Amino acid sequence: MAASYRAPHSYKRKKSILKNRFFWLGFLILIFISAIFYFLFFSQTFQAEKIIITGENKVSTEDIKSLIQPKLENKILFFKTRSILLVNLDGIREDILANFPPIAEVEIKKGFPDAINVLIIERASLALWCQAGQCFLVDNEGVVFERIFEETELVKIINEENQEPVLLGEKVIEKEKLNQILLKIAPELEINLKITFKDFVISAEDKLIVETDEGWEIYFNFRNDIDWQITKLRADLEEKIPPEKRKDLEYIDVQFGNFAPYKYRR
Repeated sequence: MAASYRAPHSYKRKKSILKNRFFWLGFLILIFISAIFYFLFFSQTFQAEKIIITGENKVSTEDIKSLIQPKLENKILFFKTRSILLVNLDGIREDILANFPPIAEVEIKKGFPDAINVLIIERASLALWCQAGQCFLVDNEGVVFERIFEETELVKIINEENQEPVLLGEKVIEKEKLNQILLKIAPELEINLKITFKDFVISAEDKLIVETDEGWEIYFNFRNDIDWQITKLRADLEEKIPPEKRKDLEYIDVQFGNFAPYKYRR
């Protein structure tokens, strides 16, 4: 029997990966991406180092910066960075508003490459709000933002309906009611009717008591039309109560109905 013949097996040598052009292309792309990543997130160029604050008056600049500084740091994997690209502006804004009641609004922008620009809009004092033995400045939204220990020229509103302690930043009165006091009742009394007043006292069931400098009171009610109540008050003072008799009044009640009953002291 003839012996079988097997052709010798040939082995093809594998080409080194170092000579593969796709390997080097991928390697170069990886290096390029890594360099860009490092440049954006870890190089000094884009590190948030400057905090520029404008508009502050009642709040300390340093206190605001102290709140912002820790919030500029972030982590990527195990590495810390202050890259301006990662700064959470909305979070910083919310924290500023929560920690500084005198601030009404905050506008924050990134000032590339390394600055955070903060514009502070503070609350304007519109009236003095007194409750539970303490007095505070209140803004046009009805929010108290600063405790006051001395008399001011602002209109004083005393809340007798609620004796709970007040927290700074709390809304204590509806904007509509505040406007009715400051934009309707107070100007009408002072300018048109020549009545000077001391305090506005909010009592139970939306009753508003105006204490005049002459010692008599006017009773309004927020539940009813304030313009109509002012009209009834004007009619009483112009048609029924002589100016020289005002000092003898005890009160004028304009809260309900079409008439404004009044009473003299005995």
